[in-house]
Amino acid sequence: MKQVKKIAVAIVLFIAATSFVNAQSKVAHIDVQKLLADMPEMKAAESELKKLSETYQADIQASTTELQNKYRQYEGEAPNQSKEENDKRALELQGIQKSISDFQQTAQQEMQKKQAELFAPISERAKAAIEKVAAAQGYDYVIDAQVGGGLIVAKGKDLLAEVKQELGF
Repeated sequence: MKQVKKIAVAIVLFIAATSFVNAQSKVAHIDVQKLLADMPEMKAAESELKKLSETYQADIQASTTELQNKYRQYEGEAPNQSKEENDKRALELQGIQKSISDFQQTAQQEMQKKQAELFAPISERAKAAIEKVAAAQGYDYVIDAQVGGGLIVAKGKDLLAEVKQELGF
């Protein structure tokens, strides 16, 4: 009987302590994507990526135009060429087409690499500002409030305005 009392008391104390700890936790939320989109550095990074993308697209378009012109030229000259010459030209066109395809893949990889390089310091700066504001206001948890991100009810404090102020915009 004494052990049952001890266990019951221990359970009651455990539940009370847990409730006390949970009551002390403060939760806030922020839409991280909106914060990042509003950051001036992100706009500059996106502009730089757009310029790089346009450069790659122009190079790819020029190469494609050159390939089409050669194809038309070789197609027009084909009746007057030997089979060996036509086969050689067909291989040349395939080589050019493969080069264009390889360049497209390389450009895509370079774009992804550049995006990661540009966005990483911006994300780190945003994260540091979120952590600073949350600590200053005594929040234990900050949840990303992006639509579809798992946050169902957003009655807690939204830190977006304070974090923007911390970042200086």
